[in-house]
Amino acid sequence: MSLTIRPLTAPDETQWRDLWTAYLAFYEASVPEEVYASTFARLLDPARPAQNALVAELDGRLVGLVHYIFHPHNWRVEDVCYLQDLYADPEVRGTGVGRALIESVYAAADANGTPSVYWLTQSFNTQARLLYDRVATLTPSIKYQR
Repeated sequence: MSLTIRPLTAPDETQWRDLWTAYLAFYEASVPEEVYASTFARLLDPARPAQNALVAELDGRLVGLVHYIFHPHNWRVEDVCYLQDLYADPEVRGTGVGRALIESVYAAADANGTPSVYWLTQSFNTQARLLYDRVATLTPSIKYQR
């Protein structure tokens, strides 16, 4: 297995779209075409350094993605990092792809001087939570949304 974690590039759009669509479907969500286009453009835009994407490539095929955003926090001097989307193709789950993507976000946060990385998941996402319990600390937070 030759796994590479690297930044998203313009030629990745079709495979990225397939992965993100599968991620959204897992959470019973969808977004309009306008959101796909604007999100992909933002993730590649050097003028938007706070919004980022990495992909996991295995033998020339994208098998995972992670989107993360650096933002200010009122309780810290430093920015924090929100790991917004993380997805590994079901065929490669359990092989270290998810861990490699998370650790790559940790490395990017460290390089940015950002000590805190956080994310949300659904309570029913039991397979992913097995990994999350090994690489992070579960908090007691409850999410509310308008």
